[in-house]
Amino acid sequence: MSLQNQPLRVLVVGCGNMGASHALAYKSIDGFEICGIVSTGKSKEVLNERLGGGYPLFSDYAVALKDTQPDAVCISTYPDTHEQFAIMALEAGCHVFIEKPLADTVEGAQRVAEVAKKTGKKVVVGYILRHHPSWEKFVEIAQQIGKPLVMRMNLNQQSHGYMWDVHRNLMKSLSPIVDCGVHYIDVMCQMTRSKPVQVNAIGARLTEDIPAGNYNYGQLQIRFEDGSVGWYEAGWGPMMSETAFFVKDVIGPKGCVSIVAKDAGGAGKSDNVDSHTKTESLRLHHAAINGNNEFTKPDEWINLTDEPDHQELCNREQRFFLKAITENVDLTDHVEDAVNSLRIAFACDESVRTGQPVML
Repeated sequence: MSLQNQPLRVLVVGCGNMGASHALAYKSIDGFEICGIVSTGKSKEVLNERLGGGYPLFSDYAVALKDTQPDAVCISTYPDTHEQFAIMALEAGCHVFIEKPLADTVEGAQRVAEVAKKTGKKVVVGYILRHHPSWEKFVEIAQQIGKPLVMRMNLNQQSHGYMWDVHRNLMKSLSPIVDCGVHYIDVMCQMTRSKPVQVNAIGARLTEDIPAGNYNYGQLQIRFEDGSVGWYEAGWGPMMSETAFFVKDVIGPKGCVSIVAKDAGGAGKSDNVDSHTKTESLRLHHAAINGNNEFTKPDEWINLTDEPDHQELCNREQRFFLKAITENVDLTDHVEDAVNSLRIAFACDESVRTGQPVML
């Protein structure tokens, strides 16, 4: 374990899109030092090469944890391993950065939260949108346009090649509206700061190429205590449409605010991880009208100069993780929010499977 003022030694577990991005962040940030890379397949060798080589490689997580004795573990594996891997790390005295969702069941997420509390170690969940200046601004403006809010969001992905392999593997344990939906449910909860009371959801299985009983298209609706309502849609696969795959729109009594991704929302972009977070511009519409029912203010375009790409967002997540550890930041609310957004997402999943609304 690191001594004071020494870099935090981090074990990278999972070397796909997110794992590789987090590893690149650790390499670039003073205060972190990679002490090992873990994956079951060849991706660890590929990542090791990208990082310049020389890192200890492991196929077995338990062995890596024992041999490297890290200060922190970064978990970017498939969701069905999250709970077990996080608890193993926490009980070994490590802080944990974990990709969303926190676990593949609500009970599992609660168990991780309890072990974090018991061990006093930090757990940061990879809610990447919380580190994006434009998304933070989007939430801030949404909170200023009155109540109730109507929140309309989606992220459909026309996945093929490698990404279709990734999505099929994800669907062995989670549906798209759970895996992706936790991000946007978290955003909706931030916007309303109100308690969700009911969810309805529908889904469809558009291919025989995924496990029986699962679905690769889903749509959810949430009703909040303050009268706000939210809609989210997610679909994965080679059959998905790229028409209106990127909708991020919030309406309130005083007007509406929308993310307008003119370029990132274009054809061929739905399967590009950079376009999933890209905002480009916020458009603020004012609802105020005069005696002739004409608008009294023009729409405002808010272009933030700070538009981080996907890698820079991962860097910011890891700088937050470092700060949480070194400055002993209280992450109680952060972990609680992660558990709650997962609870809502699984309620939506239950609604798809039963065909009934679920009261929260």
